[in-house]
Amino acid sequence: MKVQDIMSTNVKTVTPDQPVKDIAIMMIMDHISGAPVVDGDNNLVGIISEKDILQHMFPKLDEVMSDAHLDFENMEHNYKDTMSVKIGDIMTKGVASIDLDMPCLKAASTMWLRKFRRIPVTHNGKLVGIVSIGDVHRSIFKSCMTS
Repeated sequence: MKVQDIMSTNVKTVTPDQPVKDIAIMMIMDHISGAPVVDGDNNLVGIISEKDILQHMFPKLDEVMSDAHLDFENMEHNYKDTMSVKIGDIMTKGVASIDLDMPCLKAASTMWLRKFRRIPVTHNGKLVGIVSIGDVHRSIFKSCMTS
């Protein structure tokens, strides 16, 4: 079984020039934890996750080391400031992806080794879908039950 047989093609995406507010709304409304970031030609240029957004609010290591009395309660106010930041400024760049014709178990192995729950699927650099560990598990379970 190949990735193209099990991937989701209805992928929510954002662009690097959109404000973080757009993806935050999408995450809440669509119950997702992140999305691929694409350019105007649908080339995969990054990925944005809840972790990226929250990490933007956290102090840097040197700030923690120099100030033992950081007010973590007050850091919640940084969330509002983060909403106007461009997605491209905080997204994860150089994101891993897999190809359409990769075997499902190789895709699962890639996700397992990299500790990903889902991974974008590309063809010639263009985003064509996304596959999750759950997609692989369901497809294998289904094939075992029908054989």
